[in-house]
Amino acid sequence: MIAAMTPEFTGRMPRLAAFTLACLLGACAKSPLQAVAGSGDAAFARLEQAIIRDSNVRDPSSATDLGFHEFDDQLADVSAAGMQAGLAAVSGFRTQLEAFDPATLTPGRALDRRLLLGAMKSAELSIGTIRMWQKDPDFYSSGVTRAAFVLMKRPFAAADVRLRALIAREKKMPAMLEAARSNLRTPVTIYTQIAIEQIDGNINLLSRDLPAAFSAVQDAALLAEFRQTNAAVVAALVEYKSYLRKILLPASKPEFAFGTETWSKAFSAQEGVDLPVDKLLQIAQADLERNEAALLALARKIDPKQTADQILREMEENHPQARDLLTTTQTTLDAIRQYIVDHHILTIPDGESAHVQETPPFLRSTTSASMDTPGPFEQTPLRSFYYMSLPDAHASAADTADFMRQWYYALTSNVSVHEVYPGHYLQHLYARQFPSDARRVFSANSNVEGWAHY
Repeated sequence: MIAAMTPEFTGRMPRLAAFTLACLLGACAKSPLQAVAGSGDAAFARLEQAIIRDSNVRDPSSATDLGFHEFDDQLADVSAAGMQAGLAAVSGFRTQLEAFDPATLTPGRALDRRLLLGAMKSAELSIGTIRMWQKDPDFYSSGVTRAAFVLMKRPFAAADVRLRALIAREKKMPAMLEAARSNLRTPVTIYTQIAIEQIDGNINLLSRDLPAAFSAVQDAALLAEFRQTNAAVVAALVEYKSYLRKILLPASKPEFAFGTETWSKAFSAQEGVDLPVDKLLQIAQADLERNEAALLALARKIDPKQTADQILREMEENHPQARDLLTTTQTTLDAIRQYIVDHHILTIPDGESAHVQETPPFLRSTTSASMDTPGPFEQTPLRSFYYMSLPDAHASAADTADFMRQWYYALTSNVSVHEVYPGHYLQHLYARQFPSDARRVFSANSNVEGWAHY
């Protein structure tokens, strides 16, 4: 299952094996000018840092998540002018990277050049062609919520320090929601529906969870200012909810497909794969058929008198109660970790075990499980969260039972292997050891999810 990292944060989430990714992108070919390899490393390092800094300035929430805390009091400029400025910036960086002779770089830096080049091309397509900022209203409402959440969820600094940064961000949040009204020119029905599904969770996090998270702050003047700014953001979200329902949803259109040409360009930029779409579909179909055949063969071994669907249905009935899901999963995680250690499967670096926690409300509609790890640039040890979605507290007994069928015991173990041990959480533990900042900041989903699946 894919972690709650949304399209607007293209190229984020550093993960393991960036070297393998860059080789897939074609950077492992021999340079024809080995004699000068390394002469351009210093200039490339300056360009790398300029790219990362610009990315942090334009996406301060992700900067906070990565551990770059000089941007904690900033909020992304999502105005049309701000988006166009971002497009111009990544286009400029792409031009510089393309002009950079890889033969002047040491092998590792040549790999980083290819990684950054793919990230810049992907960002160009995301901002300039795909344009989710003109289609997806959740880009704004969950963007506001995430900007607050990343300051709330981990104590990377004292509570009063984080609260001051939060107040500075909150002062800019109503303008961010107002920008949505002029930017959302081609809203898509499914995106608008998701935004509506999540908006109450967004409001609750701001109105209930955020004040509770900073309740230990003693500065009365600071708390009074926070109450004022927070109330203004909550009011803006309530108004945005009405806008979504009454104005944007009726204006939304069902078409959401990028089209073959745009999808192919995006896939090439993000994953370094240039195969024709029909060839990719052929590969995927063959893989699906192999897996289906293996599933049917296994079902016959389990019970030849039942279909695979019937066997799966029986398995789905064997699940914990909703109230026990988080504690049951924590116990499962601890057992998986111990199994890896006892059987010497791999070395787990020092670090606190992942903590199972309910999925934040602004992620519920798009994820059932995900891993949220501290950024590789954090200077102090911080907790990692393994999020699991619980049924709606107001759901009927029948709906709750139906929801919990997805968390049958076998699947809970499988998802935990993917998300935590030896999946995404282990990737995080190794991220600090990556040999370059580029690899700590940028990646590709084929690398991220490829590690966790295979």
